[in-house]
Formats: sequence, C-alpha cells, structure tokens
Amino acid sequence: MKNWTDSFVGMLLTVLVASGKDRPTVLAFGDSITEGGGSFVCYREVLVPGLKELGVGYEFIGPKRDRVSAHAGYSGKNTSYLRKVCREVYGLYPADYVLLHSGHNSFSKDMPVPGILADTEAIIQTVLEVNPSATVLLAQVIPAGKLPKYSYIPELNEGLCTLSGRLQKEGARVVLVDQARGFDWRTDTVADKVHPNAAGAKKMAGKWMDALVPLMGKLGRERR
Repeated sequence: MKNWTDSFVGMLLTVLVASGKDRPTVLAFGDSITEGGGSFVCYREVLVPGLKELGVGYEFIGPKRDRVSAHAGYSGKNTSYLRKVCREVYGLYPADYVLLHSGHNSFSKDMPVPGILADTEAIIQTVLEVNPSATVLLAQVIPAGKLPKYSYIPELNEGLCTLSGRLQKEGARVVLVDQARGFDWRTDTVADKVHPNAAGAKKMAGKWMDALVPLMGKLGRERR
C-alpha cells in the first residue's frame, strides 16, 4: 500500500467523514477470492480495516455478510454465473463502486477467454444501466499456479486491459486495477496455488485501495 501523505489523508477526512449520510457504497463482486474462506485470506480482511484506518467514510453492501463486511462473492462460480445474477444483485445493491474480480473457475482446454470477456462487458453494462453514476473497478485477475487449468489467465488479463481501454474511450466509468502485476503465486497463495495467503491478500487490498481511495475523495467533493 502507498503511504498517503498527511495532507492527502486530511483532505479525505474533511471530505468524507464530515457527512456520514453521503458516504460511498462499495460492492465487492466475484468468486471465492472475493467471498473468502477458512483456508485462505480474503483481500477484504485487509481492505476494510485499511479504509477504516484512513478514516474514509464508506459502506460495503451486498447480499452476503461475514465478520468482515457485506459482499457479493460466490465461491466456485465463474463470470458467466456473475453475469446471470448481476442485474438482480446490483438492482438490490446499486453501490457507487463495484470491485469486480472474476476470471477463475474455467478451464484452459475450453478456450474460455472470449466468453469471459463478453460476460465481463455485459456485467459492466448492466451496472452502468442500473446506476449510470457508478464506477466499476475492473481487476486484471491474480495469476495461479494451478496449471494447465489456469494457463489462460495471462491472455485474459491482456483482454481485460483492452476491454477497459475501449469502454473508457466510449465514456464508461471503468478503472482498470492490475491485480496481476507483482502477485506471485509461489509466495502469495496457499497450498492450492490459487487463493491468496496473508501476503497475497495484502497485495490485493493495496491495489484496490490505491484505486479506490482517490475516487472516494472525488465522490465526496461532488456531493458537498
């Protein structure tokens, strides 16, 4: 995580904490990496207290809740499933920010990348149809050592970068978050070579925070 300067944090405190009713809402949307589990560390376990430490006014919302926060994580589900439930879930929880990390739970032998990209674009379009002022933070997903099942992930992440750039040019409120860069499954995942350990969760939370905190500050200024 970046070490935010005192002046920057002070600005956020002034903008966001001053008005509790206007605090931003966040929907964490994805698979087990978003939902969490007893055998690994979820990024929300680091991100949520990290935002609290900064004094950032926010609220995580979603159809599920654990000891950390509300969320919309669906263990074992792929991007196609998220597309199917997106309108219902986001219609009930139209958050200001959607943290979308999805791309696992497919197989390289099925050549899944075109389908994942199409489903991802449909999810983003649904979010922005329901709430045109929302911002989608689109993750290039963390790599995995479970091979060859997940050997498609580098290709997927290239496609997500291209998709994000195109949508941004079309005026969509999409921010690309490179969760893959600097994440090493050899040191940052548990024994399954897929789910993050404490080091991996810290890296993921740091990437989300680097993207999310400045946007929250901007939203707070707009609502003043």
